[in-house]
Amino acid sequence: MKALLLLLFPLSIFAQDKKIDKGAAAKAIAFVSALNEQQKAKAIFPFEEMNRYDWHYVPASMIARTGLAVKDLDSSQKDLFYEMLRSFLSPAGYQRTENIMSFEYVLKELEPTNPHRIPENYFVSVYGNPGKDSAWAWKFTGHHVALNFTVVDDQLAFAPFFFGANPAEVKQGPKKGMRIFKDEENLAFELVNSLNAAQKKTALFQLKAFTDIVTTNSSQVGPLKPVGILFKDLDDDQKNLVNKIMVAYLSSMPVRLANMRMKRVATEDKNDIRFGWAGGFVKGEPHYYRIQGETFLIEFDNTQNNANHIHMVWRDFNGDYGEDLLKEHYQHDHQH
Repeated sequence: MKALLLLLFPLSIFAQDKKIDKGAAAKAIAFVSALNEQQKAKAIFPFEEMNRYDWHYVPASMIARTGLAVKDLDSSQKDLFYEMLRSFLSPAGYQRTENIMSFEYVLKELEPTNPHRIPENYFVSVYGNPGKDSAWAWKFTGHHVALNFTVVDDQLAFAPFFFGANPAEVKQGPKKGMRIFKDEENLAFELVNSLNAAQKKTALFQLKAFTDIVTTNSSQVGPLKPVGILFKDLDDDQKNLVNKIMVAYLSSMPVRLANMRMKRVATEDKNDIRFGWAGGFVKGEPHYYRIQGETFLIEFDNTQNNANHIHMVWRDFNGDYGEDLLKEHYQHDHQH
């Protein structure tokens, strides 16, 4: 596991906990306080509301979302919302989200008659009272974005999270050549093409790529069938590439939380991590990969629109929607 730990050390100067930044809670309170009563009726739910577990990544005009649309906020409310979003993500994660949302303008130009290309048609929902309740949450969902934040006893959970990009690479216009998920794709190609014949035979579990991520928008996910090559059967350079791919996904999280999650991977998942591939081995061919451990699952596909349309997700088997934190919280309350 030495290779897996290499990239952890630069982060070790940060506190090793999941504590939410106090400023993040304050920004959530400021955003909620800025809403009028009609907006609050759309955006605010009890923490126990089951639609907290509902999310999707197709345009919101195709599958309706709960919550309040960004396009329906006034300019000062938008500023407060984006400040809240920024405080729950790393700078890279915020930029990634902003870029995905901006692609709705790209698609609107490419497909001017498509009724689903609606900029800022992204929805925010808040569950409970931010900063006041011991457990509260919020989610942000729309085309190619699904972010779920849960705060329990001031600890933050950041899963499931989904990102997508259409196009994966912009082919024309002012953004030509832009690839939002360049690292997640390039590193995986580098890894799969570094495998020797025997390794590749093990890693390749299906000749044809799936047309989407297997888990789609499931509210609850367990481990998928263990396929692909075990981490222990990779050489050090290959192990480091697996590590870099995971870091690329977790780079959207606040640094302390990403660091904590990688340390958990290094301790709990080390004997179970597998890298599995399906589809072609070069850019432009439909391809899919997954990295699965005991506690987590990464899925990535680029198959639609002539392999120029990416979906990617991180799931925590026990920690999605803060379920592990909530279990701890309720056990503690019961004991007292």
